[in-house]
Amino acid sequence: MNIQRFNAPTARDALAKARMAFGDGTLILSNRPTATGVEVVATAEDSLAALDQADSFTKRAKDQDSVRPAPAPRRANPKNQVEDDVAELAMSTLSFQDYVRERMLRRRQEAVAGKTAAPVVAPVAAPEPAQPITVASAPAAPRRLQLETPAKPKASAPERTSPMAASAPALSQGIVDELRNMKALIEERFDTLSWLGQARQHPIQSNLMLKLIRAGYSPMLARAILEKMPEETGAAEAVHWVMDVLQRNLKTDAGGAAIHQEGGIYALVGATGVGKTTTAAKLAGLCARTHGPSSVGLITLDTYRVGAHEQLRTYGRMMGVVAHLAHDRAALQDLLNLLAAKKMVLIDTTGLAPHDPRKRDMLDVLDLPKVNRLQVLNAGGHGDTLEDVVSSFKSKGVQQAVLSKIDEAAKLGPVLDAAIRHQLVLRGVTTGQRVPEDWEAADASKLVRMSMRSPARSAFDPTMADMGFFFAQSSAGAHHGGHLDA
Repeated sequence: MNIQRFNAPTARDALAKARMAFGDGTLILSNRPTATGVEVVATAEDSLAALDQADSFTKRAKDQDSVRPAPAPRRANPKNQVEDDVAELAMSTLSFQDYVRERMLRRRQEAVAGKTAAPVVAPVAAPEPAQPITVASAPAAPRRLQLETPAKPKASAPERTSPMAASAPALSQGIVDELRNMKALIEERFDTLSWLGQARQHPIQSNLMLKLIRAGYSPMLARAILEKMPEETGAAEAVHWVMDVLQRNLKTDAGGAAIHQEGGIYALVGATGVGKTTTAAKLAGLCARTHGPSSVGLITLDTYRVGAHEQLRTYGRMMGVVAHLAHDRAALQDLLNLLAAKKMVLIDTTGLAPHDPRKRDMLDVLDLPKVNRLQVLNAGGHGDTLEDVVSSFKSKGVQQAVLSKIDEAAKLGPVLDAAIRHQLVLRGVTTGQRVPEDWEAADASKLVRMSMRSPARSAFDPTMADMGFFFAQSSAGAHHGGHLDA
């Protein structure tokens, strides 16, 4: 069945789009108001012809069963006894199916009645609590319901005489839950079919969607961008439009002073091995080059990694800057008071996993006035890993970040996707290990162009046939793309 979704400012325009797609035989399935106008779901009347023919066939078969003549009395001739038995017990396929259904339903009702009709004696111990029962399913199968058996409270005398009355509400609730899950599954599949149907009708949109996903952008962001693309846009204009949307939604400090010129107190946070210490040394070198070595203060909180303090001290000696070590919040506060006159103070922290229990203690130590958090993100990280890191180290106010190891990243789409969706302000990027030379300002146009370059084909690149799997759960996370500036 070809079902499509049409959006327009008014209901008249939406109906006009539907008639242009299906002609005079347009059948409207539903319509609802949206934030931008009216949404209409429609199909062609010809699509229902098969269903009507099936219903007509079923009705005719039942009518034939109802008017079937009664079997003739069995003749005494033993020669024709087998033929008479066949004629008497003849049954159509539909009648046999009805018979099987009725028999299965009757057996199920008898089984339920047999379980609940047993006499209840006075309990000698406290009732056991309800135990959850999980219905297992294969990974590719639709979601199954998790049922919970009803508890067995102490029943009074009238309740013991009618156990069926106690089990009926729980049984009905299970059926209601099953129907509710079935409805949600059907709506999800209709949304997916509608989106894929529109994508097939617009090959430019389909190719751009595939290009974005191959570049590492999430299907969620790709769909949010393409849904806002104007209709009847040419191929070249569509590519420029998508890149312009990405550039305008990727926030950088291009309109203001660079971070080493602006100065302030910055604590570099992030996962293990993303390059926090090297990034701190580069920022310190840039500030020392601009304002002199006396304008920079270096502090490290990394007491877990072997040689962490020595590494920062080595960088400091190269620039003529002393690196200090703080073991706790009180020591950090004293050092910040000592370095209050510095143009820039950089705090190197311990690299921790997003779910490390020590992370909360470290963030509490950094919860001091005028201390800004600067997330360091590995530009070559996996999309799910970056999502977990950004969400874990997110703080109140403006979220600032630095992209490290740009030169090692095969795809920049995942890190730019995370920066766009979490509204991070990029303060710079690192392109190598040299201190402080391998540092660049964050240029949204350059980063987007680098991300959209056609990478070498790999085993992880999807094909057009795989798009249905990417957008099968599109309705669950559509709100993440709602803040795009298109």
